Amino acid sequence: MISEKMKPLLQNNSAIREMFEEGKRLAKIYGAENVYDFSLGNPNVPAPPEVDAAIRAILDEEESTFVHGYMSNSGYEDVREAIAQSLNERFQTAFHQGNILMTVGAASGMNVILKTILNPGDQVITFAPYFLEYGNYVRNYDGELVIVPPDTETFQPNLEAFASRIGEKTKAVIINTPNNPTGVVYSDAVLRQMAEILTAKQQELGTDIVLISDEPYRELAYDGVDVPYVTKYYANTVVCYSYSKSLSLPGERIGYLVIPDELADSAEVFAAATIANRVLGCVNAPSLMQRVVMRCLHAKANVAAYDRNRNRLYSALISYGFTCIKPQGAFYLFVKSPEPDEKAFCTVCKKHNILVVPGSSFACPGYVRVSYCVSYEQIERSLPAFEAVAKEYGL
Repeated sequence: MISEKMKPLLQNNSAIREMFEEGKRLAKIYGAENVYDFSLGNPNVPAPPEVDAAIRAILDEEESTFVHGYMSNSGYEDVREAIAQSLNERFQTAFHQGNILMTVGAASGMNVILKTILNPGDQVITFAPYFLEYGNYVRNYDGELVIVPPDTETFQPNLEAFASRIGEKTKAVIINTPNNPTGVVYSDAVLRQMAEILTAKQQELGTDIVLISDEPYRELAYDGVDVPYVTKYYANTVVCYSYSKSLSLPGERIGYLVIPDELADSAEVFAAATIANRVLGCVNAPSLMQRVVMRCLHAKANVAAYDRNRNRLYSALISYGFTCIKPQGAFYLFVKSPEPDEKAFCTVCKKHNILVVPGSSFACPGYVRVSYCVSYEQIERSLPAFEAVAKEYGL
């Protein structure tokens, strides 16, 4: 009954979601407080108080048929203009409402821009480790994902390998900074060099290559680390943004695309992306949440809570003998497996009621992802279990 395109997706269902379901099963057996689920990037930190206040104010102050009705497929004009001006204030850009397309989260935005630009057989490059759904998104439109192998010393993009993979079929490049699963923030120097490579390749090949910057974790950066705004480096850039992490709203599915004027054929791309938003079945981003985020542009994520979790878990795991780079952003640790088969390591962890995600789910075997967007209390309760795993491996 199901399509040939769906069969491999069914067989390779997300390991992240499988671990999440496993956590619910184990909680019924051992009690939720005795299961340490670090699988899913589901923020434990509540939404800022401005969000609830905005919802109440909107329902009291704005006309119901307006709030809950249709609008332009690209989103409310005043919402888009407010976001554009907020970005201009923060990053010294020059956006306007015609550069902002409201989307059903960053994943929807990614599908919108890929549907807009990809022809069958076009190639999209990304850097391992990466969020594995990128491959599914590209294949939705009969494209081919080309993977750049990781630099496991720094987890910054391997630019030499990147340059060698750009060819006549290259249509786009996807980057994700701060990165899921490593927490690495791509540096100014790396982004400048990447832009230089892309500019030279465009001239050499006589084509346009779109750099798609996936930025759901932009607001989650630590120790004063700057997250560069990518449109300032390379003209043919599109930004996918989500409020899932910055405002702790993953279930609300609200985000936007930035399609700058500097992008080749920008007006045509924006118009086509607006149609893609409709024909993908989204039609438009959720109306109430568009009104909400416009009122919450200055609300801040509780970065301090994530930072506390990061420092506690990182320092503990290092003290037990595990190896991991310290994340600069997002809310993940990417821990080196004590044995070559990280899936076997995940099984050992599960014996101690610890749920982590194998690195092969991010095209980087030999590592596991630990999502620390959980309560601080869960981290504290989990430490004896992590220590027991370390002792089992003789670390």
